[in-house]
Amino acid sequence: MSTLDQRTDCTVEEQRAALAAILDRQRQAFLDDGPPSVGVRRNRIDRLMALVLDNTDAFVDAMATDFGTRSKAATLFTEVIGMISVIEHTRSHVAQWMRATRLMRAARVFGLRAEVQPSPLGVVGIIGPWNFPLNLVVLPAATAFAAGNRAMIKMSEVTAHTADLMKATAPKYFDQTELEVVTGGPDVAAMFATLPFDHLFFTGSPSVGTLVQRAASQNLVPVTLELGGKNPVVVAPGANVRRSATRIAQARMVNGGQVCVCPDYVFVPDDQVDTFVDVARHALRDMFGSIVSNDDYCSSVNQANFDRVVDLIEDAKVHGATVESIAPEGESLPDRATRKIAPTIVRDIDERMKIANEEIFGPVLVVKGYSRLTEAIDYINRRPSPLVAYWYGPDDADFRAFVRSTRSGGVARNDFAAQMIPSAAPFGGVGRSGMGAYHGKAGFDTFSHHRSVVGSDLPFSVSGTAAPPFGNSMLIYANAMMRMTRARTHRRLRGRPPA
Repeated sequence: MSTLDQRTDCTVEEQRAALAAILDRQRQAFLDDGPPSVGVRRNRIDRLMALVLDNTDAFVDAMATDFGTRSKAATLFTEVIGMISVIEHTRSHVAQWMRATRLMRAARVFGLRAEVQPSPLGVVGIIGPWNFPLNLVVLPAATAFAAGNRAMIKMSEVTAHTADLMKATAPKYFDQTELEVVTGGPDVAAMFATLPFDHLFFTGSPSVGTLVQRAASQNLVPVTLELGGKNPVVVAPGANVRRSATRIAQARMVNGGQVCVCPDYVFVPDDQVDTFVDVARHALRDMFGSIVSNDDYCSSVNQANFDRVVDLIEDAKVHGATVESIAPEGESLPDRATRKIAPTIVRDIDERMKIANEEIFGPVLVVKGYSRLTEAIDYINRRPSPLVAYWYGPDDADFRAFVRSTRSGGVARNDFAAQMIPSAAPFGGVGRSGMGAYHGKAGFDTFSHHRSVVGSDLPFSVSGTAAPPFGNSMLIYANAMMRMTRARTHRRLRGRPPA
């Protein structure tokens, strides 16, 4: 246990020194031991999984306490079951991903050997979010271990019970030089982000991600930012509107809408908007016969997020939006005591409203009509790139135009978070929704340095001709190469024009 853990009255400088000391110990252990074998990497992944699986009930209870109301079954599925296939895929492919890639194979006969070796970076810092406080620190930590690194995790202070449990449990499975869990408020998180890690991984909002990147830049630390955004949905002209409305309504309610890949706003063909809203309304009523006393209905994680979502709804209403609260009969919602907000459908929004541009992150769905597909695509492209773009409808020419014409971290068709189903698929954003990716080999590559190793046993120096004195032979060779390349380039340009 670190000095930071033992004392709660540390000064800022003492806290900073304690964090730096943990990092120094991990880095020194990394240098002393060298790159770990595949067996060590798999063992660390196995111990991380054991940490979670041996203590699942305690973690589920801690998260229920943190949220106030959160389904234990949903927590088990999203926090634990959801990560297993990705981690198992990573573990099973570690040996393959660790292998060096040989280059210029034919040249080996003559004594020139070249390869690219994936090498560990060293110590990876991980700053976790509150919406999935276990899953979204364990997954990047497992990937960092697969790549041969040590890890320091800063748990979210918003879900304090989960953070404290993770902190108390980790030392039973890991030496501090392998994995360290840090808790504390925003001040500790800010200090954590300034540490000279070999890589910093952050999951959270774009606004905080901006601060994290700025802090990391002080030490030129590379960052992976897994952020959010307003994820658009397009219901295609040829879609089954009833099935689409039901699935989209269900998707909006996962974790009370507090998911970075939840649908945020939906484009529906103009002549089908009323049908879509009718079906979505009935689907939500069928899902939740009661809300206030319903243990399956997830609360806003804290008062601040409850107030923020309520403010988005009220602001839209004040500015003329059509707002429909799908509250069960006899229940008064929103309810501050339980921090529960009824599923809400908002129509007729415009740019004056906060909800038009702010990520909702709650049980609210915006519905918009469109007359032409280009209208929806243009609207999406005028806004920051989302983490995922949804399409409900067939895989046809319209869908391919949608994929080709929009920019997003991923694309999912006909199902919530479908882009995350394959364990090997990279997961990450683009633009304001993030940078970098993990899951599968993409994660291994994120936490690795791909190091070129080239050696020559040739009887002459290949690059020595670049050093003086320079003879005519070099000019002759250079001019000949330029003439041949110029001729080849112009032959290509005279050929068929690009499609």
